[in-house]
Amino acid sequence: MIIVMAIIWFVITLPLPWVFTGDIGQDQAFTILPIIGFISIPFVVLGIAWTLKPELTT
Repeated sequence: MIIVMAIIWFVITLPLPWVFTGDIGQDQAFTILPIIGFISIPFVVLGIAWTLKPELTT
């Protein structure tokens, strides 16, 4: 379940319209995607921590 939640988070945060329409260059896409990935890591970790220890939310 944690893996599915992490995958959903990364897919939602991707700039999908840019990826599918090709409005940006390939070099820009390779720059943007890692930035989005690094920004998403703390949120995924928080989601995992709160899933394993729900009492942290109070």
